[in-house]
Amino acid sequence: MIKNIHKHITAELGQNTRTDIIFILTAIVLNLVSLAVNSGFVEKSRTDNTYLIVMFLFVALIIIVNIVAIFGLIRGKQTRTKLLNGLLTMYKDQNLEKYYDTSLLKNYNVRYNLFILVVTFTGLISILIPFIIR
Repeated sequence: MIKNIHKHITAELGQNTRTDIIFILTAIVLNLVSLAVNSGFVEKSRTDNTYLIVMFLFVALIIIVNIVAIFGLIRGKQTRTKLLNGLLTMYKDQNLEKYYDTSLLKNYNVRYNLFILVVTFTGLISILIPFIIR
């Protein structure tokens, strides 16, 4: 039974990682594409308000996708912590805790915070740069 629970928890950790990667890549790619598109619209937006409206629509999209990605990463961080705590409890019950360094939990938290920081700042840059050069 313990073997099945261990397999289930590690499978959940793998799924959690894949989901986090999707959130991160989606947000960063959208941020960079929006930066390129809005930067390309800068010149025309000075004379044609339609381009300015499109630029603001991209800003709205950036904000929504980044908020979803950040909340997804926060949930992923919480889920990973719960799953790893479950594994640690299982390892303690089986006298195997010496094989898992608990400082990894702090490393995971730092990594999640860095991912959130990257998503946030690429989003801010993709919003601000086109309007600064406008």
